[in-house]
Amino acid sequence: MHPLNNILFIDIETVPQYSSYHVMPEEARLFWNKKAEGLKRDREADVPESVYPRAGIYAEFGKVACISCGIISGSGEDKKLTLKSFCCDEEKTILADFCELLKKWAGPDKVLCAHNGKEFDFPYLSRRMLVNHLSIPGLLQSAGKRPWEIPHLDTMELWKFGDYKNYTSLNLLAYLFGIPTPKDDIDGSMVWSVYWNEQNLKRIVTYCQKDVITLTQVYLSIHGEPAIKTENIELKPW
Repeated sequence: MHPLNNILFIDIETVPQYSSYHVMPEEARLFWNKKAEGLKRDREADVPESVYPRAGIYAEFGKVACISCGIISGSGEDKKLTLKSFCCDEEKTILADFCELLKKWAGPDKVLCAHNGKEFDFPYLSRRMLVNHLSIPGLLQSAGKRPWEIPHLDTMELWKFGDYKNYTSLNLLAYLFGIPTPKDDIDGSMVWSVYWNEQNLKRIVTYCQKDVITLTQVYLSIHGEPAIKTENIELKPW
């Protein structure tokens, strides 16, 4: 088990690059039309326009709207979790600020942790950094490294114990471990609408931060560590 103080817990929220299918540039729309063919659930009812809200989960058609991070300090029942978020209307600013954090925080034995991070969060961030002409920080680099050399932890992978048959959600793990999660009026499928229609960044940050709290508590439970007390969770302004 990695020292808890050496882990940066992260979660990201992503949205489609454009507010709707109709405002996409023509060339981008043509690429999306091809992608959409493989995403149709109902061949007759689904069209590229109707599945466009799902574009946010693909780095080629989406963008990062928020990154939330959590760092544990202290130990035992007195340990604390400090949260910091990066969120604004400019994706490049979000990514650049996050890169600066990683560069300052990086060091021997430092690692990143996310739920399904190896499949989603880590590669998505790396791809969007390249699109925005940003250098990928060392903690996100995986090229040329052996699997055990990549400083990434994934709670979904830890839960699989080598089993690759199915996806297990973070909320399900929280339920199994008896970790309370807030019952909000927003879930991942609604983030694109909150971003583009409501333009409510604060609501997205709150949702993302709560996922980081849940992620951290699940990681602790998997390793038999006591949960962090609610009064020991600190939110830094974003």
